[in-house]
Amino acid sequence: MDKLNRWFELNKDKADFRAVYIAEAHPTDGWQVPQNRRDKVLIATHKAMKEREEAAKQLLTDLKLKLPIVVDAMDDKISAAYNAWPDRIFIIGKDQKIAYRGGLGPAGFKVDEARLALDELIKK
Repeated sequence: MDKLNRWFELNKDKADFRAVYIAEAHPTDGWQVPQNRRDKVLIATHKAMKEREEAAKQLLTDLKLKLPIVVDAMDDKISAAYNAWPDRIFIIGKDQKIAYRGGLGPAGFKVDEARLALDELIKK
């Protein structure tokens, strides 16, 4: 998250950043991963919007994420529309079209690649 926070801090005046919190990828009552146990990121599957909103707030705190965060609805409409699960970086241009579509995370979550794409978009 450090790279993501640095990117945000350096460019928050040039672009409108948002993290979109979607369904929990590694819930405690589902496919839990050792890293989440180690980092104490322990979140159950959301059963109501309030739980998802609380989990998003917890994420901001636990991961020290500086980006503004919005929360996908329980119907997961945003996640489905962008094929965003489990995580992904998108850059949307001023024309409202996707200017950059990162690969599916975690392997495709490449902050440096997205940073370069944003730099190119800003130059235009």
